[in-house]
Amino acid sequence: MKQSSLQIIKDEHAALRAMLQSLTMMLDRGPGDEPEGFFDVVRAMLFYIDEFPEKLHHPKESNLLFPRVARLAPQAMEAIVQLEEDHAHSEASVRDLQHLLLGWELIGESRRAAFDTAVRRYVQAYLAHMQLEETAILPIAQTTLTDQDWAELDAAFEANRDPLATKGQRDPVYDRLFTRIVMRAPAPIGVG
Repeated sequence: MKQSSLQIIKDEHAALRAMLQSLTMMLDRGPGDEPEGFFDVVRAMLFYIDEFPEKLHHPKESNLLFPRVARLAPQAMEAIVQLEEDHAHSEASVRDLQHLLLGWELIGESRRAAFDTAVRRYVQAYLAHMQLEETAILPIAQTTLTDQDWAELDAAFEANRDPLATKGQRDPVYDRLFTRIVMRAPAPIGVG
C-alpha cells in the first residue's frame, strides 16, 4: 500500500522542525539594528505555526490517524492521550506567544525575557510532541492499519498539505508569507 500520508507527516514535521529551529535562531540573534524586520519575520513565523500545523496538520492526526491507531492498537492509548492533550493546548500556546511578542515589540525590552522563555519552552514541547508521534504512533500505524485505512489517510493528507512541506505545489495565496519568512529568517528556513 502507498502510505503517502506517512511521508507527508514526516515532511510536515521536518518543515515545522526547521521553522522552530529558525525561530530559536532568530531569538538568539535578537532584533539588533533592525527591530522592525525582526518582529515582522517572527510574527510571520508564529502565524505560519498557527495557520498550518494547528489548523491542518493536527486535525488530520486527531480526527483520522489517532482513532484508527487506538482502535487497532490499544497499547498506543497512553501516547495518544498525551498527544491529544498537546493538540488541545497548542493553539492557545501559539496565540500566547503572539501576544507576548506583541508585548515585547510595543512595550519594550522589559517584555523580552517572558517571550524568550515561552518560545524556548514551546519549541522543546513541540519537538517532544513530534518525537512521540514518530516513535510511538507511526511505527504502530505502519504495522496495524489496513489498506483501506491507508487509502483514506492518504487521500486526506494529500488533500490539504502544509505549503512549506510541499515542493513546487504551494498555494500562491501564501507566497507573501513564505517570501517574508525565507528572505529574513536564518537557515534552515531562510536565507537571511
